[in-house]
Amino acid sequence: MKIFKFIVSGTFLKKPIIVISTLILLLLSNYIVLLAARSVISTFQGYEEMKQLNKEGNYTANLDPSCEINMDAVSKNGTQAVFDYLNDNTDYALFTDGFVMSLPNAYDMEVTVAYLNEEYYKLNRQFDVSKGSGLSFDYSLDGDDIEIPVLVGKGLGKTYPVGTKITVEDPAVHKQITLRVQGILKSNIYHSNMYSLTSKQYYNFSVIVPVTEEFINNSDVAFQLQALYDIILLHTSEDKIESVQDFIRSDLGFVLNFYTPAQNMEYYNEFFFETLKIIFLLTVIITVIFTCLSIWGALTGIRLMIKDFAINLFVGLSYSRLRKIFYGYYGILFLIDLAFLFGITVCLRYGAWMRNEALTSTFGLCGLVAMDWLALLTVLIFDAFVGIFIVEIMMWRIKKVPISLEVIQ
Repeated sequence: MKIFKFIVSGTFLKKPIIVISTLILLLLSNYIVLLAARSVISTFQGYEEMKQLNKEGNYTANLDPSCEINMDAVSKNGTQAVFDYLNDNTDYALFTDGFVMSLPNAYDMEVTVAYLNEEYYKLNRQFDVSKGSGLSFDYSLDGDDIEIPVLVGKGLGKTYPVGTKITVEDPAVHKQITLRVQGILKSNIYHSNMYSLTSKQYYNFSVIVPVTEEFINNSDVAFQLQALYDIILLHTSEDKIESVQDFIRSDLGFVLNFYTPAQNMEYYNEFFFETLKIIFLLTVIITVIFTCLSIWGALTGIRLMIKDFAINLFVGLSYSRLRKIFYGYYGILFLIDLAFLFGITVCLRYGAWMRNEALTSTFGLCGLVAMDWLALLTVLIFDAFVGIFIVEIMMWRIKKVPISLEVIQ
């Protein structure tokens, strides 16, 4: 331990400004690596999800960014006419979320509602359950005693176990309905944004409601309009797409574009890979500066202590032990930095809970999901390669010193 303190204090801690600069650069490079790794992993998860939608003849709606919607001109009759047209002429998969429901729970978290029809449920089977069974679309809105089978997120499972009946006002149809909990979702079930695959929403505090044609007909204009923005037309052709676009333009007065999932991915990739190039370039630049500063600072310390090194090597300190001391120092440095990044990641996840953000709150050790752990592992591997490079450069320099000559001097 004494020799470790002696060498570390004399070699690395000789100039505090270099130590502080090294730590800052290491933190910057590792934080950028962490962000890049999370983005890549999240995008890969988005790709895997979108693969289920990427089938011949499927087209996803996307509101034309240059189009301005006159909300005063949009009426329930107009949106209902569009859905009547879609029901008569197309097959479509519908999924929309973000609606808020007043539902008490053990975590005092806001509860969001996601709606999907049977076609979407068959197409994208990401809503796996840990208890109970999957969704059923066999229900009716006729009568006063309306009961809809639903799935609830893990965060609601303790308050509303399988079989529970909940009477609430639905935000889409604006009437009292009874929800029967048919299943509880697995932890951290998510849905990726089709136009930004890096971002995703989690459904730990959500109610998943099955939607039928009858439900859509009874829903309000806000729900129908929101559902149109991301609707997926199935088994169709470009000619039919043009007909749908013309009908929406004439009926609602705005343009709704339709793209294949492959086109959506291609559009996203243009921005994603350009951003990734910038992140990669920044990482390389900062890592090179950090590595050069670390090596320069260490070699400066070695030059100042070269006689002490030589004497210690001459009287019994082996090169292998010296190498272990160097690795020990950088190991401690990297662990401190990794602990700091771990703390930042935990704070970001915990912040979602503090702000009651249902769609970003996650379960797991310290709230971290698999994506976070994989990103931290990537940082650890990155640090290991950098550490090995720096230590071996230093050992190469020390071995070039003639020990006997330094002892004599």
